[in-house]
Amino acid sequence: MRILDLPAHDRPRERLQRLGAAALSDADLLALFLRTGHRGASALDLARALLARFGSLPGLLAAPSAEVTNAAGMGPAKHGQLLAAAEISRRALAHSCTRGALLGSPRDSADFLRAWLRPFPYEVFACIFLDNRHRVIATEELFRGTIDGASVHPREVVRRAIAHNAAAVICAHNHPSGIAEPSAADVAITRRLAEALALIDVRVLDHFVVGDEQPLSMAERGLL
Repeated sequence: MRILDLPAHDRPRERLQRLGAAALSDADLLALFLRTGHRGASALDLARALLARFGSLPGLLAAPSAEVTNAAGMGPAKHGQLLAAAEISRRALAHSCTRGALLGSPRDSADFLRAWLRPFPYEVFACIFLDNRHRVIATEELFRGTIDGASVHPREVVRRAIAHNAAAVICAHNHPSGIAEPSAADVAITRRLAEALALIDVRVLDHFVVGDEQPLSMAERGLL
């Protein structure tokens, strides 16, 4: 079915104009970006097929180029435009965590952390180092792991906090599964980090677990 054959209130572009981008599904947004489908399939059909094949938007963006470009209705040009759009979004969000940016609440950094860490197909542990007014000093990726875990060494986090003369730290790591639920190991390492950093008068403000949806705040869960 062509998009034009859908009722007007169900068409992605009309829904965007009426409700705003936040109200659209991943398939709707992807269809608007793709603009065209292929013989026998609309842009919306193509978007749904890609999301079904790769599991999610992050899965599509992280998939090998050959797999995406070989999908019906795709090709190097569309895939290149998709990657460029994702990078534009990532860089725009990165400005919220550039040096000197004020994070009045740890939640202010959640969108940046999701854009930064969610695309990785393996686990990554990172930190945002802050001064005593909660302004960003630096953001660093500290440890990389496998699809289901990364070894985190409190000693190295302490070393980097000292190097940056940080007064506070926001920690984060991604779950490649997309499920942002902290494990017992996540809770244990967070408490170890908080204890180690407290010895040098550095506070751990939060530890975010990044998945497909909004990053989960361990501070809000009472796990710090």
